[in-house]
Amino acid sequence: MSFLSHITRLVKDPPPAYVFELSEAGIAYAQNGNTGFEPLPEGALRASPLEDNLVRPEAPAQLLQRIAPPNGARKLRPAALILPDYAARVSVLDFDSFPPTPEEQASLVRFRVKKTVPFDIDSAAVSYWAQPAGGSSKKIEVTAVTVAFEILARYEALLRNANFHPGEITTASLAALNLCHEDGVAVLAKLAGNVLTAAVMSGGRLKLFRCLMLEEASDEEILAILYPTFAYVEDELGQQVRKLIVCGFPHVPAGLKVDVEPLRSRFGTPSAFNAGLLGYLEGAAN
Repeated sequence: MSFLSHITRLVKDPPPAYVFELSEAGIAYAQNGNTGFEPLPEGALRASPLEDNLVRPEAPAQLLQRIAPPNGARKLRPAALILPDYAARVSVLDFDSFPPTPEEQASLVRFRVKKTVPFDIDSAAVSYWAQPAGGSSKKIEVTAVTVAFEILARYEALLRNANFHPGEITTASLAALNLCHEDGVAVLAKLAGNVLTAAVMSGGRLKLFRCLMLEEASDEEILAILYPTFAYVEDELGQQVRKLIVCGFPHVPAGLKVDVEPLRSRFGTPSAFNAGLLGYLEGAAN
């Protein structure tokens, strides 16, 4: 069972024929089994949880028209939209008990993430998925994805103006987790420009998710994020990280005392700007 299939999307619809991953570098896409990537001009898109990401919306709009022209279609074509990690906030929450009704669940999740997001929770879309903590623990773990309405609406409008209906929406690293198949504890580290995302997985469960903007993305800055992440695993899970899976790294920082391997996909070579797309395809194939 794929990780992505468990996540409650911001919007739900049948699996689409088109998939688009937007990033500061460009648009990765899948269309009728074919994949590709079209670069964006520098500065056309700036991932942010607070400000409009589409600085020059005409640039991605033109790319979408070139990738998949409407060709006179009147109905909106179903599509999946994968957002940059830094446009959203992902939290892993634990509860001693979780309400039985969706209304109570949503209210409780919103209350818990309210103080952890840098925007008004009443002006945000919140998606979540609850899972048992596993082992002997009776706690319930919940993965919550939060995006400001204004930012989400701009991305949706971009696709709608290109004759698409974005019926499934997720983030790049959440989708990329479908490419991680470790049974033990593993960390996925994805570097996209100056944004480092670190996700801890244990037994197919997401345990920790961190996404930070770095100043220079130097080895020192990266290690300053990874070492505390490894320490969290030892302290909270009582285990050591068995493997670090990297994506988008120009080189592996020296001094890491853990097995390191690149992220892989049967649909192509994952990069910082298409790993979400390839992970989505992996999840859809399972």
